[in-house]
Formats: sequence, structure tokens, C-alpha cells
Amino acid sequence: MDIPAMRANFAKAAAAGDEAPLYFYSHLFLSHPETRKLFPVSMAHQRDRLFQALGDVVARVDDLDALVPILQQLGRDHRKFGTVAEHYPAVGASLLATLRHFDDGWNADLAGDWTAAYQLVAQVMIEAAESASDQPAWWDAEVVAHERRTFDVAVLRLRPRAEVDYLPGQSISLETELRPRLWRYYSPANAPRPDGQLEIHVKARDGGPVSSALVRQVGVGDVLRLGPPLGHLTLNADSDRDLLLVAGGMGLAPVKALVDQVARQGPPRRVDLFVGARIEDQLYDRADLDRLARENPWLTLTYAVSDDKESELEHGDIGDVVVRHGPWLSRDAYVAGPPAMVDDAVGRLVAHGLPADRIRSEVFAPSRPGPDVDGEVTE
Repeated sequence: MDIPAMRANFAKAAAAGDEAPLYFYSHLFLSHPETRKLFPVSMAHQRDRLFQALGDVVARVDDLDALVPILQQLGRDHRKFGTVAEHYPAVGASLLATLRHFDDGWNADLAGDWTAAYQLVAQVMIEAAESASDQPAWWDAEVVAHERRTFDVAVLRLRPRAEVDYLPGQSISLETELRPRLWRYYSPANAPRPDGQLEIHVKARDGGPVSSALVRQVGVGDVLRLGPPLGHLTLNADSDRDLLLVAGGMGLAPVKALVDQVARQGPPRRVDLFVGARIEDQLYDRADLDRLARENPWLTLTYAVSDDKESELEHGDIGDVVVRHGPWLSRDAYVAGPPAMVDDAVGRLVAHGLPADRIRSEVFAPSRPGPDVDGEVTE
């Protein structure tokens, strides 16, 4: 396959802005009306999610070692939408029609390469879905606690009606009947517990229908749907190194789950947790983090604020504060938070001398295609 040519072709469609996903969905729904029921009633918040994800995934087809596990997760995950094998050719045909429509240079070679790439993607996803046919497509979970920590942040505790198997650091999609067929990803803030309950941190986003509903409308007794877990921000099972954990914003949730994993499962190790915020009032989970630090002498907890001159906490961007507390050359590092914070912290750690292959990171930010592409787990 001519991967550069495929990427250049997709870039032409992407340059058309909203016209490309509009053409894609129009083609899909007109040619295969049965697929319409897989999507929300209102497409306003769907935007270019599926179309962009298709392009990103297929364009990675030259790195199968990395791509295949992602596709297998996606194949299992997409069962919650009611996706079946017969839907894949329809989506593929609309993808190719869209790419052809926005490229005057479309030719038989491009058509052949995209067809082969998409067929490979579809085959892996279909086989993964079929292998999971004995497992639930989703799990019902009751909200047993709902606590507003700030004006726009809530912590929910969920009790699934059947066991949900996940790894600390992974993300799980949620759906509420208040926003049917709008699934959004959130990372449990705890390792699996004997009672099976999950702690979910949610920040209401402007224009975010699911997060706003979870924070402001969902209450104790309501039932949510949970999808299969996705994501890679999990502890390296082959390493017993001490840990450096760095969190900003809602990236705290998976990092807190890693702390909980060490506490519950080991192996014994030192853990340094840095939590950053713009102002001190945004440290919404401070009481529980302080509890963890009191109960676990192997855990060192440091808070930092970047724009709060009145605070007595450490000042500075979290990446800068982390490096000041080093050296960290013997650690495994895990970083989660907003895009700029993650990029800055990872860059500083690499410059500090920590090998890049011992740093795992995940971005928590709105308006991105989702964990099927880049680990985004919120709106």
C-alpha cells in the first residue's frame, strides 16, 4: 500500500471541514438506511467522530503490531452499538465514496489501497467481536452515590449488576438514557474491588451533552450502561520499578486507579504522585488523595498550582514542578491530563533523561475522536 498517498488523499477530505463527514453520513444513510439506528437521534454531537476515526485507524495500517490490538478492542467495543458484520461493508463503501468525492486525483491505485486497508481493519474487528460473543455487549450499573465536588465536577460511584473486568488505567464508555446512543469514555478512579463498584470522575463540558447530564441530572438509583474497557495507561506487568505519576484535570482518575492497584495488589514500590491544577479550588479530590497518602507510607503526594498566587501549595506548571523534585531516572512514569500539560510534562521528563519507552501517557480532552484513536476519554 502507498501509505503516504493514502494520507494525502485523506487530508484533502479533512480539509473540506464539515462537508466531508456530512457527505459520508449522507451517503451511508441513503445507501444503507438500516445503519441510521446505530447513531444518536441528533447527529450534532457526532460530528466527524466516526469519519475521522476511520481515517486515522486505516492510515496506521503500516504498523500492524500496534494497530491490531487497538482494532480488536474496538471490535469488541462496537458490539454495544448493535454493530454486526454486515454493517462493515456499508461503512467502507461510504468511506471510499467520500474520499473519491473530495479528491480530483482519485485513481484505481488509491481505490485498491483503501479497499485493502479497510478490509483488513474490518476483518480484525469482526473476528474480535465474534470471539467475544459469549460476553455482554454492555453492563448495566446503578448509581449508588453522586457527589458534586465543584460547580462542574462530580464523583459518581457505580455498582454494576454483573462483574466488569478491566485493568486500572483503562477507560470505560458510559451511556445514560438521558442521552441515548451517545457513549463517552471515562476512566475508573479505582482498581477492581471485591464489591465491584467503580468510582467515576466527570467534568461537565460546554456543549457536552453526556458530561453535563452525568454531573447535573443523573442521581442515585439511576442506571447507566457500561461498555467494554479500552486504553493503554496500565502498569507494565514486566516491571517492578518505582512509579512517577503525574495528573492534571480529569487525568487524575486513571492515575488514582494505579495508586489503588499498588495498594491492593502490589508489588511493593515507592510511588510519587504529582497533581496539578490552575487554582487550588480545582483540586476536587484532595480529601481522598490525602487519605491515601496517610494510609500508605510508600506514597508521596505533591500538589502544584500554576495560576493561584494566594495558594501555599507549590507554584508552577506541573511538569516543571515534577522535574524540580527529581531525579526520576529509575522510575516508570505515567502522565494523564489536558493535551498541553501532557506534552509539556512528557517533554520535560525526556529532556530530564527518562527513557521515552518508560513513559506512558494519555490525553483527557474534549472534542476528539475517542480512545479508539488517541485515548481521549471525555466529551
